[in-house]
Amino acid sequence: MSSLQGSVDKRVLLILQDGRCIVGTLAGYDQKSNVVLSDSKERVYSMDEAVEEIELGLYLVKGDMIILLGELDEAKDDAVDLSEIRAEPLPPVRY
Repeated sequence: MSSLQGSVDKRVLLILQDGRCIVGTLAGYDQKSNVVLSDSKERVYSMDEAVEEIELGLYLVKGDMIILLGELDEAKDDAVDLSEIRAEPLPPVRY
């Protein structure tokens, strides 16, 4: 997780084991891969409705719940019209 140092204070997207998609600013992390996000939002996808963004604010995510963590290109992310997106929600990951 030391590679996360370069992503601190940048917008990141997390995919969690339960299928949730969280976007926020990486505020910090620890040796157990737990991360703290500020100004975070959950993006809820649906085939019937536009993407819903739920404000979460300051959010702590346990490292063992994270499937994917990636840095967002803010310009490209801002250019996407979420009201036009329709997608199946991600299913939970089972081990």
